[in-house]
Amino acid sequence: MTQRLGARTPARAAHALIGATTAWLAITALPAHAAEELTLYTTREPALIQPLISAFSAQSNIKVNTVFVKDGLLERVKAEGARSPADVLMTVDIGNLMDLVDGGVTQPVKSPALESAIPANLRGADGQWFALSMRARVLYADKAQPLTSFRYEDLANPKYKGKVCIRAGQHPYNTALVAALIAHDGEAKAEQWLRGVKANLARKATGGDRDVARDILGGICDIGIANSYYVGQMKSAKEGTDARKWGDAIKVVRPTFANAKSGGTHVNISGASVAKNAPQRANAVKLLEFLVSEPAQALYAQANYEYPVRKGVALDPIIGQTIGELKVDPLPLTEIAKYRKQASALVDKVGFDQ
Repeated sequence: MTQRLGARTPARAAHALIGATTAWLAITALPAHAAEELTLYTTREPALIQPLISAFSAQSNIKVNTVFVKDGLLERVKAEGARSPADVLMTVDIGNLMDLVDGGVTQPVKSPALESAIPANLRGADGQWFALSMRARVLYADKAQPLTSFRYEDLANPKYKGKVCIRAGQHPYNTALVAALIAHDGEAKAEQWLRGVKANLARKATGGDRDVARDILGGICDIGIANSYYVGQMKSAKEGTDARKWGDAIKVVRPTFANAKSGGTHVNISGASVAKNAPQRANAVKLLEFLVSEPAQALYAQANYEYPVRKGVALDPIIGQTIGELKVDPLPLTEIAKYRKQASALVDKVGFDQ
C-alpha cells in the first residue's frame, strides 16, 4: 500500500535508482503476500526512497507500507497517538528529525549494526535517531577565483562585498549552518557574521541553491554557499541545458570552520527514527540496518549524489571528481540542532532576507 501526499518525482533520480536496484530484484523476487510488514512515514521524494524500499523487501520478504507525507509529519503522528501504524519516521534536515525526537514520537534503539556503520556525531547518543545520508554545505565559486580552501567565516570578509549569492537565510539549510556557527563561534560572532554576509550580498537572499550557480555564470556574483548534491544534478544534466551550463560554470570548495581545530565541512542529513508506538518494532530496526548496509548506501550515492554515512562506500563519480571525499565537521549534529531557534531569530534580527 502506498499513499502519496504532495511529493514530486525527480526523473533523473528515479532512473538512477531503478537501474541500481535491478540486481537486487533479480536475485530475490518479492512474494505476492509477504509474511511480515512494516509502515514507513517519510517526507523524502518517492523516487529517492521507493527503490531502496523495494530492495529491502526483496531481500527480507518484509512488505513496506509507505506513506509519503510532505508536511505535518510530527502533527500527524501525534494526532494518531498510540494507534499510529507508523513504524519508521524518515525525514530530511537535522532540525526536522530533532523535532520528531523533541515531540516525543520516537523511541531509542540499540543496534550494533547501526552504531558500527554510523559515526557517533551522526546519530543520537540514546539511539533516538540515525543519519542515513549526508549533503555538504559547500562553496560554489567562479572558476576564475583562485580558491583552493575556504572558511565559512570568510563569507563575511569585506573583500567579497557585492560578490556573494545565497538562498534565504530562513531556509533550513542555512539556519542549520548558522546554528553550526553559533556552536563553533558563539552567538555574538554568528550575528556579526550574518551582518557581514548580508553586506556582501550581490542580490537579495532568495531562490534556490542552483540559482547560486546560475548567477555565478551570469556574472552577478563570484561565490556562494549551496548543497553538494546539486553539483551532481547540474553536471549530469543534458549537454546544452541551462542546468548543465550552470554546473560547468563553477568549481567547488569544501569549507571548514575557523575555530574547528580538526577541520571538517558542515553537513545536513536525511535520517530516520523508530516510531514510539511502532507495532512492528523489530522490522523497523531491520529496515534501518538495511539502509546503512553497503549496497543501500551505494544506492543513496547513485540516486541523489549524496554522501554515504558509511565509510568505504564509493561516491558517485561526478561528486568524487568535482568535490571529493568529505571530512565531516565532528561537532555532533545534536549540538548544532539545539541552536536552530537562536539561528532563526538571528536571521530575522539582522534582516538577512529583507
